[in-house]
Amino acid sequence: MTYTMLEKAGKNVCALYQMPDVMQQQGQVPYWLSYVSVEDIDASTQKVATLGGAVLQEPCDVMESGRMSLIQDPTGAVFALWQPKQHIGADLVNEFGTFCWNELQTKDLETATQFYSGLFGWQTRTTKNALGGEYVEFLRGEHSGAGMIEIQADWGDVPPNWVVYFTVENCNATLEKAKALGGRVDMDPIELEDVGRFAIVQDPQGAYFTVIEMAGNAS
Repeated sequence: MTYTMLEKAGKNVCALYQMPDVMQQQGQVPYWLSYVSVEDIDASTQKVATLGGAVLQEPCDVMESGRMSLIQDPTGAVFALWQPKQHIGADLVNEFGTFCWNELQTKDLETATQFYSGLFGWQTRTTKNALGGEYVEFLRGEHSGAGMIEIQADWGDVPPNWVVYFTVENCNATLEKAKALGGRVDMDPIELEDVGRFAIVQDPQGAYFTVIEMAGNAS
């Protein structure tokens, strides 16, 4: 399997690989896979079932880079656990054109909260989102590491999933560029006070991601 690292300024940003044939045959659409770093992947993976989740792939070595396992939470969202060796993850984040945020979209906030709090020791803080519903932040100590939002009926057939955000200098310009490259805008920009302006994009192969122009960026 060919594994391609994407870089910016000579630093690892994210990666791509060919979806296995068996997943394509099952009708799995392309998606961005989010990883959570853990100290002991065997212990964390064993804990998943006791919290109501499922282990889709047992821990395995990824050469000398680290060890990974594939997990499905009790609400259906899939993510990976990663115990780093030589590769800790993205070297460059929170800069234009790089990863800046993870967000869980789920149909059961309470069940998801119990699972992730139990697995990683995360705390939560709840506020209102741009649509008037609840927005849950996952905290590790005082650090806000990810968010969670409830899937709404008017979203259509959206399964529980982890969404990745990439920060951009200009949201509108990025959307135009995405369309010119064969992608499409799935959700037009929404303004979040004191946060920024974000939109959902689908790449030419069908994978969804979010771009966000942080508040204070020059447009």
